[in-house]
Amino acid sequence: MARLVFGMNQSLDGYVDHEKFAPDPALFRHWIEHVRGLAGSVYGRSMYQVMRYWDEDHSEWTSELREFAVAWRDLPKWVVSSTLESVGPNATLVGSELETVIRDLKAQLVGEITVSGPELARSLTDLGLVDEYRLYVHPVVLGHGKPFFAGPRPRLRLVANDRIGEEVIRLTYVPA
Repeated sequence: MARLVFGMNQSLDGYVDHEKFAPDPALFRHWIEHVRGLAGSVYGRSMYQVMRYWDEDHSEWTSELREFAVAWRDLPKWVVSSTLESVGPNATLVGSELETVIRDLKAQLVGEITVSGPELARSLTDLGLVDEYRLYVHPVVLGHGKPFFAGPRPRLRLVANDRIGEEVIRLTYVPA
């Protein structure tokens, strides 16, 4: 049975914003290896549209960026949206049957399935489907933006913490 994990980079004050801060080389290497090891990923529409950047090669990319793109393209993806009519390669569109689809994925796959997007994570948490939360805390204070937690959460229990690279601390929590 697969585990559903919600993890994202965030500021010290709890906001996610891919344009305000970026991973250092060690954290980027971590993300490459992380994506390679996944059973799949579930995306909300907004995060999926951001990540579609990796679908096409760009001439200015470094070898590490190409490596991430290959890992991301190989990853099975499920995109939750009521407005998209189609999705790209290696992706499946999920409409109104979110709970059924995710429960089936957790039962059929082995390993880890990531959740990408705070609003989607809130919906899946409300359904009791998120098994673990990973907060990658960067030394940046944004003061506003999209919060990591899109709504109140049940009590969580810290199960691990570790440093990745020079500046990021990963905090791992499970529902208490």
